[in-house]
Amino acid sequence: MTHVGFLLADNSRLARWAFDQRVREIGVTGPQARMLLTLNRAPGENQGFYAEQLEVEPITLCRMADRLEEAGLIERRRDPADRRAWQLHLTAKAHTILEQLQDRIDSLLEDMLAGLSAEERAEFARLLNTIGSNLTAHRETVRAANG
Repeated sequence: MTHVGFLLADNSRLARWAFDQRVREIGVTGPQARMLLTLNRAPGENQGFYAEQLEVEPITLCRMADRLEEAGLIERRRDPADRRAWQLHLTAKAHTILEQLQDRIDSLLEDMLAGLSAEERAEFARLLNTIGSNLTAHRETVRAANG
């Protein structure tokens, strides 16, 4: 049997590749699409928050924000609590892109889950949630131990 860790990593890599291919059709890169989706879920946070969420260096996030701002998809606003920080917000133009992103994500998920029954899909989601909870608990334990 193939090691489950390899299967998780390999399927994650394949899913990311397929996602990147599909979002390029609407003029954004995979990382830019992930940033827009994250901004949609948690609007108005500072750039450091998004860098952490996307697991990129702050300078990388800043460059991504620069490009998305130039494209008219996001805007920066001063953080009222910290004049040095910028909060990021989606523009109306970004919401049009987000609709197209959602269509591509839905299509990708259907392709990924083809051949699975509704019950199998539900069980798969349950198992992924359990794995995610286990990994999150471990990460929090490590963070707490390291201060």
